[in-house]
Amino acid sequence: MILNFNKVFIIALFCMLYFSVLILPAYAQIDGPDLGLGYVDDELGLAVADPRDAAVSLIKLLMTFLGIIAVVIILYGGFVWLTAAGNEDRVSTAKKIITAGIIGLIIILAAFLIVNFVVENVSNSLNGL
Repeated sequence: MILNFNKVFIIALFCMLYFSVLILPAYAQIDGPDLGLGYVDDELGLAVADPRDAAVSLIKLLMTFLGIIAVVIILYGGFVWLTAAGNEDRVSTAKKIITAGIIGLIIILAAFLIVNFVVENVSNSLNGL
């Protein structure tokens, strides 16, 4: 039973990761704050990729991925609690898993808010706002 659940869990995690990659092109088309990017042109007139833009995109992608993992951990804790069948040890283990998932989600959301705050303020200061 546990081995079968592990296979299902790994397949579900793989599917979530696979389908989250499919929405990246749509997410990339959303205009974000102007970070002063695209100010350098090469000889052909094409904008050179700025490392700041790449860093911001990477941080947001990592935060999204970590948020998904935290939610999956909370769901796993709920599944453990559901299948505990009155066993107090498994219920306490499930509570610990859910608590750890919630704490992780709070930390991830706080980090995401801090990153957005810093990026927005740096963007405003670079643009003279």
